[in-house]
Amino acid sequence: MYFRSQRKLQGEVSLSDSLDGEGEGGSLSILDTIRVDDTMLEDLDARDSCARVRQCVARCLDEREAMVIDLRYGLSREQPLTQREIAAKCGISRSYVSRIEKRALEKLRAAMETGA
Repeated sequence: MYFRSQRKLQGEVSLSDSLDGEGEGGSLSILDTIRVDDTMLEDLDARDSCARVRQCVARCLDEREAMVIDLRYGLSREQPLTQREIAAKCGISRSYVSRIEKRALEKLRAAMETGA
C-alpha cells in the first residue's frame, strides 16, 4: 500500500528541491531559478501617480500650459514631442515653449507638494 501511494507522488517536484550543480556556489533550488515578474504594486502606484498628475494639470494650468505639458510629456498617451516640434505645431517660438513649460512645471510642482 505504501509503495502505491508513493508511486502517485513520483512525478511531483517541489520548488525547494535542489538542482545538481557543479561549482563552489553551492546548490540552487528550483525556486532560485524561476523569474517572477510581480510588478502589480509598482504598476498601481505608477497609474495612481499619472492620474494625479493629469488631474493637477487640468486643475492648475491654463489651456496653453496644459497643452504644452501634454504634448511635451505625452500625457494623452501619444509620443512626447520636442520643444521645437511643439513650437512648429502651435506657431510659436521654441523659447516661448520653453518658458511656458518652465512656468507650468513650477505650478505643478507647487500644487503636488501642497496636495492641492
